[in-house]
Amino acid sequence: MGLRTTITERHRRLGYELKQLRERAGLSAGEAAERIGMGRAQLSQIETAKTTILTERLRELCRLYACKDETYVEALVSMSEATGKGWWTAYRKPMEQGPLNMAELEAGAAQLRMHQSLLIPGLFQTEDYARSIFTSPGLGFEQIEDALKFRMERQQVLTRENPPAVHAVIHESALHMRFGGTEVLRGQLLRLIELARMPNVTVQIYPFTSRAHPALSGNFVHVIPTVAELGTVVLEHFGSFDYLGDRESLDQYGAVFASLTKYALAPVDVSLAPEAHSVKDSLALIQHLLYTL
Repeated sequence: MGLRTTITERHRRLGYELKQLRERAGLSAGEAAERIGMGRAQLSQIETAKTTILTERLRELCRLYACKDETYVEALVSMSEATGKGWWTAYRKPMEQGPLNMAELEAGAAQLRMHQSLLIPGLFQTEDYARSIFTSPGLGFEQIEDALKFRMERQQVLTRENPPAVHAVIHESALHMRFGGTEVLRGQLLRLIELARMPNVTVQIYPFTSRAHPALSGNFVHVIPTVAELGTVVLEHFGSFDYLGDRESLDQYGAVFASLTKYALAPVDVSLAPEAHSVKDSLALIQHLLYTL
């Protein structure tokens, strides 16, 4: 099999999981390869995501590594057999690999947990709000129309059949950033309330008055597929993405998000009667900001 010219996050993660299984089984790459009649170099290329692996070979490795969790094994098989094609395929030329990886991860998600401190999460942005960010001087966005169209199309994950459960904790700072001016911000805040009406969307605001928290200086998305241990924490930096999939990081960010939800205001709930909002909650804060605009 030839070597890949493009390695996606899905490819990388499959190789990482196979390497972890081998190491937990106490086998070297040479030993494992010899046991199933494969060259050591080929197994190394599989573990580094440089080449594909046949489904039966993958199952052989899982049996060799004494992996008896059939649900997990079938998830690995699905990762291996996936074509990687979806609506995002049309953007392979104009977009960098990072956003394409994110779209593919979202497509396979059962849950999405997000924290943002200065921006409304991309899945929640209105077109005017997103455009104002992409056209801000000095941010270095190129191919603005393609990037804008891509971001809007990403949002279809919220309304697809069997959509993921999306839970976002947004710092109050993001509600004050007037990208595009007052009317753009007003439309964006109203969009947050509209999205919160969806049964699969939860929105919480982390207010200025709450306690300090170590997560407040960074943004992240915890993408959780059906097999949670194959989840990914995505850290987005200026023009790049970091992907964390080791058990320690997944547990750490799971605990961080649980803590954020604990100290944030109660979720936006438009079904409650007005008198039920006598206690401060996320909806009351958003409505207050709308009144002051």
